[in-house]
Amino acid sequence: MTTVSASACKRAVCGLDLGPGRALACGGQEAVIPIIYATGDVAPDRPEADQCFDGLRDRLGAADLVIGQLETSFAARGTRLPQARHAVLAPPEAAGAVGRAGFDVISCAGNHCLDWGREALLDTMDNLRAAGVEVVGAGKDIADARRPVLRRLGDGTTVAVLAYSSILPMAYWADERRPGCVPMRAHTLYEPIEPDQPGTPPRTRSFPHRGDLKAMQEDIEAARAIADVVLVSHHWGIHFVRAVIADYQREVARAAVDAGADAILGHHAHILKGAEVIGGKPVFYSLCNFATDLRMDSAHAASKSFQEIRVLAEEWEPDFDSMYNFPPAARMSIMVRLDVGDGAVRGAGFVPLWIDRDAVPRAIAPDDPRFGQVIDYMRAVTAEAGLNARYTPAGDHVRVAA
Repeated sequence: MTTVSASACKRAVCGLDLGPGRALACGGQEAVIPIIYATGDVAPDRPEADQCFDGLRDRLGAADLVIGQLETSFAARGTRLPQARHAVLAPPEAAGAVGRAGFDVISCAGNHCLDWGREALLDTMDNLRAAGVEVVGAGKDIADARRPVLRRLGDGTTVAVLAYSSILPMAYWADERRPGCVPMRAHTLYEPIEPDQPGTPPRTRSFPHRGDLKAMQEDIEAARAIADVVLVSHHWGIHFVRAVIADYQREVARAAVDAGADAILGHHAHILKGAEVIGGKPVFYSLCNFATDLRMDSAHAASKSFQEIRVLAEEWEPDFDSMYNFPPAARMSIMVRLDVGDGAVRGAGFVPLWIDRDAVPRAIAPDDPRFGQVIDYMRAVTAEAGLNARYTPAGDHVRVAA
């Protein structure tokens, strides 16, 4: 048990069962060590954006650091780029809802960062910062986009957050003279399984872009030199397909950990994927969605783009009266929880969430059958992907270890 001063502890309590790895001696009291939460995709698209966060506002507000991933734009201007598949231009004031919900850091590294052009991206970043939310993973040029967000927690621990995207429509990545996000590109090869059998489905192989991989490792090493804890947010993977982890993700995850990352926070798949522990560091391949509004009408349901992705999911029927048009598996979500103390991540886990047709994420009580349903799903997709994470319920959350 570690001793900290009362002034260094954000929330001191006495006589409270905090669960394994959370109690610190603090002047004779029990003190809650800092908690970091990380969520999946955030994309409010309703007149009252604050409603999206009603289910978890208190929990987020009580955390020491909250990190999310943005899937929309908050701007009053912009022209939709032709390569944008699904693009929402939310009003600038919606950025304030993200700040009021308790988010401290938002990654803009993703496949929607430039849906409405360069001005909309830069306005989105400005609007988030005006709402008290730091932006990571995107910028006016590649040097700006690679800059980590640094935060000091109540116990003095410094945290660096970096963000990358492997899901990249053409020219969405930043370069020396162009705004965009930080790329972690990957290449795909199709390997014939039976070359003498024309038309036989091939084996899909993928591997990371070597320049991007090296740059990511250098970013992590540089962050490691100035921070106690380094967290890497990554927009990657195969959306809607159950359990499958792409080859490049495994290689990127290991490279990030080898460079000094303390945890990897993955998203984009819009369903949960499994987790693994590499060298004691947790890798969450997909956190599913968080506050993601997605309405659908008959024209959208009949569109070529929707029909192409619909077949990837186990089942997916449009619901024209719902704010949450995702496959049934996307009702299950998680919010990563990292317990931090004395300059290190002391415990990792997640809070099981459920998202109903109103698209509002809510924590599931441990005595609710859906709490176990989320754990069972995570166990299943983890095993199917050949990953090593094990899940142990611990009060209102679930601990993750090898």
